[in-house]
Amino acid sequence: MKRLAGKTALITGGNSGIGLATAKLFLEHGAHLIITGRDEASLAQARHDLGEQVIALRSDAGSVPAIEALMADVGQRCGQVDVLLVNAGIASAVPFEQVGEAQFDEMLSVNLKGAFFTIQKALPLLRPGASIIVTTSIANQLGTPLMSVYGATKAALRSLVQTLALELAGRGIRINAVSPGPIATPMFGRFGLPPEVAQAVQAQMTAKSPMQRFGRPDEVARVALFLASDDSSYVLGEEIVVDGGMSLL
Repeated sequence: MKRLAGKTALITGGNSGIGLATAKLFLEHGAHLIITGRDEASLAQARHDLGEQVIALRSDAGSVPAIEALMADVGQRCGQVDVLLVNAGIASAVPFEQVGEAQFDEMLSVNLKGAFFTIQKALPLLRPGASIIVTTSIANQLGTPLMSVYGATKAALRSLVQTLALELAGRGIRINAVSPGPIATPMFGRFGLPPEVAQAVQAQMTAKSPMQRFGRPDEVARVALFLASDDSSYVLGEEIVVDGGMSLL
């Protein structure tokens, strides 16, 4: 059964990792799909992989004017939207005392401000019954060395989801979050760690995991599909953790 047949879905950061895996799954379930990304090369590759029926739009998730332009474009092309996956995000691993203002501002601009205004500017496009899904992280509840700013942005998103759940319910719009743990995606390689350090961190995290492995992007995508579909019609303001049990430790 195609669970998103006849629905239009917009995925920010749909050009790699969890976003791309979710885009593939949404397509399989009949969605008319729009993806965004900031990197032109990976966005073009994602569109090639997904097929010509997918609309791929370059957009800077940390810029409010770019978000406004994106929503105007989506409105002209598709009219209304049934599913919004707010997935675009960045991360860097930096010791607390070495975090600079520019790094701080960039991460808040993309991860928090960008998510906030993506939802706000998308509201006129969202049909009654629409589902908003926000990608958070288990770093929003677990203390994670070197990830102070990233964790704070994701904690803010968790709070935002709970608040907007109450604000938007009267419009017939649901909002929930999916909270991944360690997932094997390109983002892990962009934390800025030297290769040998990154490998050591991955080995430590794998050893710590109750399931003794990283998750796969498709395992997160299946939870996003549940939240996007009518199967979750009575789920509101929740954050579903997909971490192989790591946050239980």
